[in-house]
Amino acid sequence: MGDFTQKSVVKSAMRKLATPIADYATFHALIQDVLENNPWGCTTYESAGVAKPAVEKTKEAYAATIVYENAEAKTVGSIPIRGPTMEAVNTAVTQITGSAAITAGMGAGVTASRDSSEDSFSCTIKAHASNGELYSVSFKRDSVTLSSYENDAIRTGIETWADTVAILA
Repeated sequence: MGDFTQKSVVKSAMRKLATPIADYATFHALIQDVLENNPWGCTTYESAGVAKPAVEKTKEAYAATIVYENAEAKTVGSIPIRGPTMEAVNTAVTQITGSAAITAGMGAGVTASRDSSEDSFSCTIKAHASNGELYSVSFKRDSVTLSSYENDAIRTGIETWADTVAILA
């Protein structure tokens, strides 16, 4: 019976941020900068005859929480909201917090508000290194994860870049 032989060594690395990214606007600006300016020096490529950009957004997710508090500021309920974009989440938050029926359903004297400290956002970017490797960089509010790379020069390049971005400390 034959043995399995290792063909490649795919690696991943994570940087836990010292301070979570403050808000969605800051997060969005970071992602846009990567997509527009290609700070990692990636190259365009072809896949199945289709031209692909050097870096592209492949996945994103956004969430918020509405909390309901009574007159004593005690949380009596909450509603988590998830959406494909932050705009969709914001629209849902506005609709739900503006609903007198939902708020009344939580109890007399209850108020609804968004707890933005609980907002979460994530985005994964697929990148094509100049050596031909495809890898992913996933950004979350509190971490950055590099995955599916083999060449350590990719990690070194991402790490060097991240060291120059204050919010990624």
